[in-house]
Amino acid sequence: MIAAVLAALALQSSAFEANAQIPTRFTCQGANETPPLSVAGVPAGAKSLALIVDDPDAPDPAKPKRTWVHWVVYDLPASPGELRASAGRAGTGDAGNTGWRGPCPPVGRHRYFFKLYALDVQLGDRGELGKAELEKAMQGHVLEKTELVGTYGEK
Repeated sequence: MIAAVLAALALQSSAFEANAQIPTRFTCQGANETPPLSVAGVPAGAKSLALIVDDPDAPDPAKPKRTWVHWVVYDLPASPGELRASAGRAGTGDAGNTGWRGPCPPVGRHRYFFKLYALDVQLGDRGELGKAELEKAMQGHVLEKTELVGTYGEK
């Protein structure tokens, strides 16, 4: 008998390692390019993926006051490989952005949490959802979650 190997949902970037510095080109101090992301271990039964990127260290990691949302995307294809935001539905970040808004910390070194959710449904066009609205829409539909953390700021 051959045992099946189940891989957990995973998110990674070819631009930075987990818990490591996000390169400047993906920030406001660079070209603000969207970092490359790839997905593995999508669970059976997943119909879509959702991504939220936020920074819990705003505005100052020594005295955080809020979690700043950088990026929201939902209804991404539930398939392994390159994660292409253009294939999903754009949500709204805290700056009013509907696409990637890279790190731009005013002080200190911040952590950026790339949270990926595998859902048992496609949410359909619900407009440009913010983080809280997306989290509410996902309730009861999350099959699995993973996250990738990058950092950026003063050394």
